[in-house]
Amino acid sequence: MPDAHHPAHDTPCGSRRRIPVLTDMTLADLPPRIGLLPLGSTILLPQGQLPLTIFEPRYLTLLEDCLAQHRLIGIIQPSETARYGDMAPPLEHVGTIGRVTSFMEQESGQFFITLTGVCRFRLLQDRLTDRGWREGRINAMPFSHDLLENPSLNLDREDLSIVLKNYGERHAMAINWENLKKLDDNTLLTMLPMLLPFSAGVKQKLLECPDTTERASHLLDELSR
Repeated sequence: MPDAHHPAHDTPCGSRRRIPVLTDMTLADLPPRIGLLPLGSTILLPQGQLPLTIFEPRYLTLLEDCLAQHRLIGIIQPSETARYGDMAPPLEHVGTIGRVTSFMEQESGQFFITLTGVCRFRLLQDRLTDRGWREGRINAMPFSHDLLENPSLNLDREDLSIVLKNYGERHAMAINWENLKKLDDNTLLTMLPMLLPFSAGVKQKLLECPDTTERASHLLDELSR
């Protein structure tokens, strides 16, 4: 049995019970195993916020288990080789640890939650738990820089505005330019890849960019296509 003074990583979500302030989290606070929530054409970037409605029984169970522990869930896309309707599709190799930073239960029993991105991870292995959700063995060390404050970007707002305007016209999207102007470069670079209707493959490529400078370059390229 684990010593009360030395919390172990052998709970269903592979967690510690100590929950540090979000901005104080380090690699030591990230579990080696985590419950996975596979979502198609959806990514969560570090420091980004992802609102979700949880209603499937297996994911309600996952949420229940993780709220009782570290409040961390792994967001990951199914692989492009996955087939529609597959209950356990193959998964991509990189996802993001999200922390439940708000949740609200509805009378229907479903939950509205917000996940805030903490750090990306490499998926080493996954398995189906007896609780019905999938658990991943992960390694966040290659992305430890996600836990640091983002360096200042020098995003070319004029170029971005031009390609984003053209992209919006091609996809019949209404863009609130006044709101975009209020966002700093890092927030904009986090929000756009998550919200724009890119394909799952493009979103995965943006997620896996090693740093924000390369992500900015890829984003401009994709908006220009």
